[in-house]
Amino acid sequence: MARPEINRSGEMEVFARVVEAGSFSAAARQLRMTPSAVSKLIARLEARLGARLVSRSTRKLQLTPEGAGFYESATRILAEMLSAEREAATGSAPRGRLRVNSYVPFGQLKLIPLLPRFLERFPEVSVDVVLTDNVIDLMEERADVAIRAGPLGESSLIARKLGQSPMVLVAAPSYLEKRGVPQTPDDLASHNLLAFCFVRHISGWPFLGTGGETTMVNLSGNALVSDGEAMRHMALAGAGIARLARWHVGPDIEAGRLVALLEPFNPGDNEVTHAVYVGQGKHLPARVRAFLDFLVETVRMT
Repeated sequence: MARPEINRSGEMEVFARVVEAGSFSAAARQLRMTPSAVSKLIARLEARLGARLVSRSTRKLQLTPEGAGFYESATRILAEMLSAEREAATGSAPRGRLRVNSYVPFGQLKLIPLLPRFLERFPEVSVDVVLTDNVIDLMEERADVAIRAGPLGESSLIARKLGQSPMVLVAAPSYLEKRGVPQTPDDLASHNLLAFCFVRHISGWPFLGTGGETTMVNLSGNALVSDGEAMRHMALAGAGIARLARWHVGPDIEAGRLVALLEPFNPGDNEVTHAVYVGQGKHLPARVRAFLDFLVETVRMT
């Protein structure tokens, strides 16, 4: 016969009510139970713990040393459970720790500058931010929200689109002075093309062919980088040609620090940015819902 499941939180609540009410009968009235049911529950609790929690030798209920220690722990645990339930309730005010994982360029250039506004708006929320271009497991990393660029793979995660931006090929003037300006995608064979050191959804760069078709150019170069912001700095330093989202390098192009290349052959593809999270929207903790709404309200990718 299967052993019945133990409701530990229910036992703690009844025991705490007995202590605070001062007797089994008073606790039974408050809990809408019979005194015998309360007495049997406390007896089962003591048998399971292997320790006497209350003394029944007098009319007045007295705690044993073990009972006093258990009461202190039980009340703390019950308070923490209540706090967790309030935090999880969608109608409650946003509070608690929010864990966010973001790809590096968005984190450095978009997210971090916006966070002071978010924290000012929701003063009971604290934020943990991790920046990486690696795709992480939200459950394993205990992240509430991950901000990702590019196509989303098949998963049970829910996604909210934050924006999109065209891709652009760029290089620094210092690099182009040394290596020349490519005029067609075929010219890239003699150039240093910067690539990422993690798995990407595509292994090359797409370009428009003469007949309007899309052709791919394989990447060949002497540098691999871990994230988009590192690649941008490599391009700024004159290390080679990079392909990045226009929102990311637009200010550098406007300032002349980078030059856009092969625009007539640009296929017009976009890099899409999503905020992804676990669970259906109606069950989101208030802090997560507030953060997602804030991102949709404030993020501009063009």
